[in-house]
Amino acid sequence: MRNENLRAVCADLGFANVATVISSGNIVFDVAGGEPAEIEARLESAWPERLGFQSTTILRSQAELKALADLRPFGELKHGKDTYLLATFAKGRLPIEFDPPHRPADEAFEVVRATDHELFTVSDTTAAKTPDVMGWLEKQFGTEITSRTWLTVHRVLRKMG
Repeated sequence: MRNENLRAVCADLGFANVATVISSGNIVFDVAGGEPAEIEARLESAWPERLGFQSTTILRSQAELKALADLRPFGELKHGKDTYLLATFAKGRLPIEFDPPHRPADEAFEVVRATDHELFTVSDTTAAKTPDVMGWLEKQFGTEITSRTWLTVHRVLRKMG
């Protein structure tokens, strides 16, 4: 979906200072009042009505993203050609049945940290088998999740100001 179309929907819903961050569905905006679940529901009902697609919408405030960055879930690791740092955001509470760090059997990635609503994974991109992080995450936690590289999370934070 084109970024200008996503921004237009948000602006039409009354959100202010609407901006997009790269072409991955990240939208930054200001909204006066309203609970996150209500704002998510408004957006989720607008997508098919205005743009013809359905999508789970997951919100995080600037304060929430800043708190995640302050956790330093990846320690000193850097996102690069050998390590792929991924933050996964859940709409609801994650039913985590393991303690990080956790390496799923026969996988080339590790869950290095978790909160009630986020998981942080590091993939070894030098492994012979390409890790299927997204497939594993959906099997474990369902489809009301979305993942972004750690670099993208920081881009979103910078856009928020």
